[in-house]
Amino acid sequence: MTRLPQIALLSDGRRLHLQDGPIDLIVEARGGPGEVRAAYDAAARRFTGLLDELCVELTELRKAAEPGACPLKGAVARRMYAAVAPYAPDCFITPMAAVAGSVAEEILGAMLNAASLDQAYVNNGGDIALHLARGEHFSVGLMDRPDRDGVMRRMKVDADDPVRGIATSGRHGRSFSLGIADAVTVLAAMAAQADAAATIIANAVDLPGHPAIVRQPANELQPDSDLGARLVTRNVGELSPTEISAALESGAECARQLFDRGLIEGAVLQLSGDMLVIGTKDIERQRSRPSVLENAVHA
Repeated sequence: MTRLPQIALLSDGRRLHLQDGPIDLIVEARGGPGEVRAAYDAAARRFTGLLDELCVELTELRKAAEPGACPLKGAVARRMYAAVAPYAPDCFITPMAAVAGSVAEEILGAMLNAASLDQAYVNNGGDIALHLARGEHFSVGLMDRPDRDGVMRRMKVDADDPVRGIATSGRHGRSFSLGIADAVTVLAAMAAQADAAATIIANAVDLPGHPAIVRQPANELQPDSDLGARLVTRNVGELSPTEISAALESGAECARQLFDRGLIEGAVLQLSGDMLVIGTKDIERQRSRPSVLENAVHA
């Protein structure tokens, strides 16, 4: 029997809330009233049963991706696999690393197939699929840590930018991380691509073997974790400025390589109040506007 998700407009009357099990989406569309209604109806139809589709292939989705043909059948599952496939030859990664971005993309695609919109986004716990018609722009709020309130910086995405996907990963997020980043926000052409890349870069922000870093096997914390017995970060003690810089630089080098390969459009790496920006622009702090492609900033 198909699961019936929770679907309702929020109190502002503009945004749609879609929730089913662990999937929790905030959707907003802008355009003519009839177009917005059509988009929201399409989002609700596509969302119904989507979690069940993923659960059918969950065992395969939790396995390490391998180079070669995708073994998955569902549209969202195949998108997840495609997003992580570029990393499969070099490291362990499962399609689950791209689940949030892939779901957001699927819902946005359903909306755009049903309506002509000026602007739309699907926000899946901070992983965002974005549509911008000509002349539109979208402001992204950045937080030092996703488990705390308060936007510290903003980033503007214009319609003529190639960015249509935004995702954040790190040790304070909803999923486990192998690294120590407080947050890594990635901009990419698609949300699924951003989601996978954010995982890879956040894992690379690290100080292997450091005594101040507490790690634990993922399957001790969550028995069915796709990470199995791999050690995930549970706590980070005091680090010196030199150590913070070294960890960020490790992640930054990874981000530069992904940027050079065309897998991302930019990344913002944050650890212990320090920040590195790779390959992007127009990051606005509360009182200043750095305008460089790569810079280190003390928060």
